[in-house]
Amino acid sequence: MTAWQWLGVAAAALLFFWGVGAYNRLMALRNAIGDAFVQLGLPLKERNEVCDKLLAAVAPRLPSEQATFDALAGAQAESQAAIQAARARPWAPDPAGSLAVASALHAAALTRLLSLLDHQAELRSEAAIDGLVSELKLIERQRAFARQVFNQAVAQYNEALHQFPTRVLANLYGFSEARSL
Repeated sequence: MTAWQWLGVAAAALLFFWGVGAYNRLMALRNAIGDAFVQLGLPLKERNEVCDKLLAAVAPRLPSEQATFDALAGAQAESQAAIQAARARPWAPDPAGSLAVASALHAAALTRLLSLLDHQAELRSEAAIDGLVSELKLIERQRAFARQVFNQAVAQYNEALHQFPTRVLANLYGFSEARSL
């Protein structure tokens, strides 16, 4: 082989190994989004469970506020469906967007319920209801932290995705931008 042929083989090998490395890096970052989503799914599930208990404890005693309870129950159902949809591909923009909207609706409905409970001193003074509200606030802090970790993983993936020349490989293999929550 001539020197030019060796140079061509070396350049092709270098290009091949760069492509494999870039692909593996994008896959690792995308998998990190999935891992972060698993950690986010736990407080979301716990939040729904505690909300169910809180609704069961409060709804029979405040029948005039049925609209608030229905709104929260509906928001929980939407949130649960969005979590299930996002679980398979949390890096995909559509499921993450649906989850972000559902989570915002759930937070608004939950805020209305907590505001209602703040005005019902006799209910709030009960140990069971106060314990559920305290548990809910703790879960919300955990959810906020897990959401921050998820959004950091998305930011790292998107940053790597937009770097040149990795962007060329990303387009070739169908990697798309992830959406934060």
